[in-house]
Amino acid sequence: MIQLNGVGRTFAGRSGQVEALRDINLDVRDGEFVALVGRSGCGKSTLLRLVAGLLPPTSGEITVAGERVTGTRRDIAMMFQRPALLPWRSVLDNVLLPLEIYGGADRADRRARALGLLEMVGLAGFEKRLPHELSGGMQQRVSLCRSLIARPRVMLMDEPFSALDALTREDLSVELQRVHMENRATIVFVTHSIDEAVLLADRVVVLSPRPGRIARIVDIDIPRPRTLGRTAHFEEVARASAELHELLMRRDVATAGGR
Repeated sequence: MIQLNGVGRTFAGRSGQVEALRDINLDVRDGEFVALVGRSGCGKSTLLRLVAGLLPPTSGEITVAGERVTGTRRDIAMMFQRPALLPWRSVLDNVLLPLEIYGGADRADRRARALGLLEMVGLAGFEKRLPHELSGGMQQRVSLCRSLIARPRVMLMDEPFSALDALTREDLSVELQRVHMENRATIVFVTHSIDEAVLLADRVVVLSPRPGRIARIVDIDIPRPRTLGRTAHFEEVARASAELHELLMRRDVATAGGR
């Protein structure tokens, strides 16, 4: 679904060129959930913006569903750290916004889909509320529904739970697993949390310090749903988290550069 071939990105800084990413080669399968982790400044968010078409790569090529990315696309949705809900619009109207922009289904079908998504994430009955009447976690659930409303083939998520408390983050991680299993969109998820990456991903891509390169790709072969509690798969989750923590603590981690 997503292919990155030799992708690099350089920015112009005050003291010269800043190389954010170098020679990224990565394939993401249709319906796969991939997490990106690495130290601050390694280019995780930049990589997400390149795939979204918000930034052009300095080198290399990115394709989605076999088509080269040259700008933003309707079949790619992006979710940021903050919900970015329009404060004057109700919950329902915020969810419907992408369909108002892109068009498509008639009004009744749009409304039915939006209400179904809100029910799926536990927000039935909150359709008429304004964003300021919701908790941070509830606002991010609305943002998730807004990302899903146009049935995107690819969802790019840039630390969407980072501003939330630990318990709400875990609740939403479990919720996102369920949503992903039901909708099967391809997801690339940026996080600083190792535990969050293990809970959510099929594979975790570890980026080296700047310039960001693929240092390692770790498969997370643990049945879903996953939690941090002492469940049947607690030891497997803990083992995968420990492996990733060790990799991120090593400043001399070898660069794999592969897929």
